Amino acid sequence: MGQGGDLISSLLPLVALFAIFYFLIIRPQQKQAKQHKEMVANLKKGDKIVTHGGLMVEITKVEEEYLIVKNHDNSEMKLVREFVSKVEA
Repeated sequence: MGQGGDLISSLLPLVALFAIFYFLIIRPQQKQAKQHKEMVANLKKGDKIVTHGGLMVEITKVEEEYLIVKNHDNSEMKLVREFVSKVEA
């Protein structure tokens, strides 16, 4: 009977640590990834975006996996959707 109590008391801190880890790190990252996925799915022609590399461009064409974007000097580039950081208002 004494060993069962020792087992529970030794596993309790690990369970508590995992719960803290989940609520402070894993859950917020999942929420942020879901928001980013929704934002990328809702992109449309004419949106002004910022890429992860810091480029501020405008979408000229939306394709399934890529975006055709126009820079300020009217040069067009092909951009993978996942590299969109945010949409400018």
